Amino acid sequence: MNTVRVEAGYLPGLAAADVQWQTLPFEQDGQRVDVAVPVLTALQMQAIAERVKRASAQHLKTMTVSEIIAVIDRAIARLLDPNDPYRRQADALLPIVSGYDVEMVRLGLTGFFKTFRAPQLHRFVAEDFANPKVLDGFQPAAKGGAVRAYGPQLLAHSWAGNVPALALWSLVCGLLVKAGNIGKLPSAEPLFAGWFARLLAEVHPPLADCLAVVWWRGAGDEDASALYAQADTVVAYGGNDALHAIQRRLPVTARFLAHGHKLGFGVVSAMALDAQKAPALARRAAWDVMRYDQQGCYSPHVFYVQRGGPVSPRDFAGYLAGELSNLQRRFPRRALDLEESAAAAKWRQSIEWTLTPDGADALIGDMETAWSVAYIDEAASLAPTALQRSITVAGIDALDEVAPLVACRREFLQTAGVAATPEELYRLAEQLGTAGVTRVSAIGAMSVPEAGWHHDGRFNLLDLVRMTEIEQSAEAAADPFASYEP
Repeated sequence: MNTVRVEAGYLPGLAAADVQWQTLPFEQDGQRVDVAVPVLTALQMQAIAERVKRASAQHLKTMTVSEIIAVIDRAIARLLDPNDPYRRQADALLPIVSGYDVEMVRLGLTGFFKTFRAPQLHRFVAEDFANPKVLDGFQPAAKGGAVRAYGPQLLAHSWAGNVPALALWSLVCGLLVKAGNIGKLPSAEPLFAGWFARLLAEVHPPLADCLAVVWWRGAGDEDASALYAQADTVVAYGGNDALHAIQRRLPVTARFLAHGHKLGFGVVSAMALDAQKAPALARRAAWDVMRYDQQGCYSPHVFYVQRGGPVSPRDFAGYLAGELSNLQRRFPRRALDLEESAAAAKWRQSIEWTLTPDGADALIGDMETAWSVAYIDEAASLAPTALQRSITVAGIDALDEVAPLVACRREFLQTAGVAATPEELYRLAEQLGTAGVTRVSAIGAMSVPEAGWHHDGRFNLLDLVRMTEIEQSAEAAADPFASYEP
């Protein structure tokens, strides 16, 4: 077996020989990657946090947002270059570490990186700030006076590893608000964040000490507490138990921005179901199911399909099954571990137990296939599938039925993919927004969010900053003291 050893993380000011390392092994198709992750002491963590804060105050906070965007754009250009060493390393090792198909990872990374080019990042900033210059200095306020936005001195990230390179979202956000950044690697994908930190340091050496990438197991110990004690703001991704464990460690003064598990679903109008449109729509829906095997928070679990079109909901489920079968040949599903296999089998069994005797319901795909489509003729409340390319298609009589079916999962709602007429889209979006949905996309785009999307309905950058105002009264009071006044 071919084995590659890679050192993960990014530790400015610390020599590798002074750090303990733990090896995380990954295997895929006869290839093995041993990833060495750094295990810091509390004193080392404290020292690296202080170093990052000092460096970001000296360098990052003195740059304009446009200058920061230009640096990120240069780094992203290298990641989009298939011949760049960092991109070659990502294409070669991330499939082994994540278990996902090589071509799926390559296409996924390219699409993901394209959302972080300079034009997209400028739109990203403009989405949250009517005047992006408030991040660079005091700007006139409409009500009088002036206002400025300040990012954290130290922003701590706790990343999830269910999708390769996911750390890029929050790390870029931290850079755009000029925060010192320290991220905790996920054990499931411990490579990309450290690579990106090194790449930024190569592209713009003054940033070399403005960020760090560390690791600890689970909720951590004194090392995690040492970092959180110095962080103004903490952004965390993961399950509710993991998020609660982090929150318990935080000082009461720290701002905590948590992103937990979410459920996505799709809605298909009868107007989208003629003989020409339905197969193409099923193809796009299958891509949303296939991408990273539904591991993203935006992935669909159920498609609610309206009756009354030339193509029935049951026939749409058949089209979707056919497309998933085609995609399995092109992008094979990753091998499942025992727990995942058991969950998939349990989900299939639960569907089989509820199939109606009249044959109206159906389970398409047998135990040997790497995908499953359940067709339910009478739609029930939104419920998660087993992921791993398992999807439910539920028949509905009217689009107005959907919001009540998903509202019971309000705290978990995020993305809804919609195929409907313009009039239906806006009526449905109003209902779904009231029910708790925070993102409405086209089917086929559910698993590829736009740059600057409001993640979980929140602001990506505004949530990270504090605003300082110079009131109009202060401006007026300063005038008499000016040298030009009599």
